[in-house]
Amino acid sequence: MVHPEHFGAGWVSPVVAYAMAAAGAALGLRCTVRALAAEGAARRNWLLTASVAIGSGIWTMHFIAMLGFTVGGSAIRYDVSLTLLSLLIAVAVVGAGLFTVGLFGQDRRWPLLAGGIGTGVGVAAMHYLGMAALRLHGEITYDTTLVSLSVVIAIVAATAALWAALTVRGVTGTVLASLVMGAAVSSMHYTGMFSVSVELAPDHAPLTGATAMEFIFPLAVALGSFLFLTSAFVALSPAARRRRPVAEPMDDVELPAL
Repeated sequence: MVHPEHFGAGWVSPVVAYAMAAAGAALGLRCTVRALAAEGAARRNWLLTASVAIGSGIWTMHFIAMLGFTVGGSAIRYDVSLTLLSLLIAVAVVGAGLFTVGLFGQDRRWPLLAGGIGTGVGVAAMHYLGMAALRLHGEITYDTTLVSLSVVIAIVAATAALWAALTVRGVTGTVLASLVMGAAVSSMHYTGMFSVSVELAPDHAPLTGATAMEFIFPLAVALGSFLFLTSAFVALSPAARRRRPVAEPMDDVELPAL
């Protein structure tokens, strides 16, 4: 039985992974704040943007962290279809949670609890589906206690994020909430990863799938670029600026006779 190396790329992968999770959370929270102040189609569109931001941030965090995952004695490949499916699941489950609290969150307790549990379980499902996409010469096994703990962390992190989406308003609060959310998501990831053991089965047959640098890294860069460009758009959009008060109509002012 072999215990994998989780920091094979040094400090770069965990730090950048954390930054992506925090950036996605920050953008998602700002979009959710906009959604709660809007109505109709505008609210739906802001919630969709928030879902993509937080979901893609979590997914990007996971797979950037996976760049440091190595197993001595085996190469590693990724099943492309399962990896993409894990991205869709991340966005979908985050979206379900945000829409639950965004559309039905007047009485916050039950929508928040339901959204947090559903989103947390979905984020954990995304993580382990991403792990199922791994292809190596051996069999992966998990410590069930650590797996259960990672799911609990995911639920707590998701609930905290949804609570922040309903509560946080100022930029400073958003930054602090996103930093905490990034730390929670990273903790969930590495808790799940430390549950992994590999029983090697040496084989000279080539592995199917793509390497991390062929597929994961370019997609992570694309999603990271999306997060930062969308953040700039949200920051510069008119709703982000302080509006000047509109002058009251001067109904009582008499115009001089001509």
